[in-house]
Amino acid sequence: MPRKNSPRRPNARTNQAQASTTLLRIIGGEWRSRKLPFPAVEGLRPTPDRVRETLFNWLQHHVGGARCLDMFAGSGALGLEALSRGAESALFIDQSSIAARQLKDNLTTLKCQRADIINTAAATWLTQQQAAEEAQYDLVFLDPPFRKGMVEPICQQLDSLSLLSDHAMIYIETEAELAQLTVPANWHLHREKKAGQVIYRLYQRELLS
Repeated sequence: MPRKNSPRRPNARTNQAQASTTLLRIIGGEWRSRKLPFPAVEGLRPTPDRVRETLFNWLQHHVGGARCLDMFAGSGALGLEALSRGAESALFIDQSSIAARQLKDNLTTLKCQRADIINTAAATWLTQQQAAEEAQYDLVFLDPPFRKGMVEPICQQLDSLSLLSDHAMIYIETEAELAQLTVPANWHLHREKKAGQVIYRLYQRELLS
């Protein structure tokens, strides 16, 4: 009798690769509804769709032509969303080589040449910066690992190094229990909202009189 073909066994490597990536959806702009892969790196948690939608509703008059800085880029969700909606440029910083490599691939897929990626820790990048002669960034995204005490020192450094334009917008995403956040005196809270275990805030920088 002819031998029946046995059921094909799942390829373990294929299953592992599928399990180690997931998809990010861009919400609006030029790349609206595009889905891009990002790696399942420990601690990487892209800003949820509903939070990004709210944030970019807040930012609708500030994104076009903006120079963006995404300091804990991870999947690049925030910086990619800004680029899709007309930002002039974006600098992505992340210490994970896996995340940085995938982000580079995604930018290539999108044929985007308005972005750069630096594979290092945000704090390390800041220590390498000199005080800017002129402001560099109009829109900054800060979504650091929770409960590490990173946010406040980085905010102070960004301002003291003159890396921000006069009326820069700064988005900060933290754990919900961080009810009080100390930021530079000339950063004014523009919007704030809580979503589950996350609290997200949008500040606007003003010149001190």
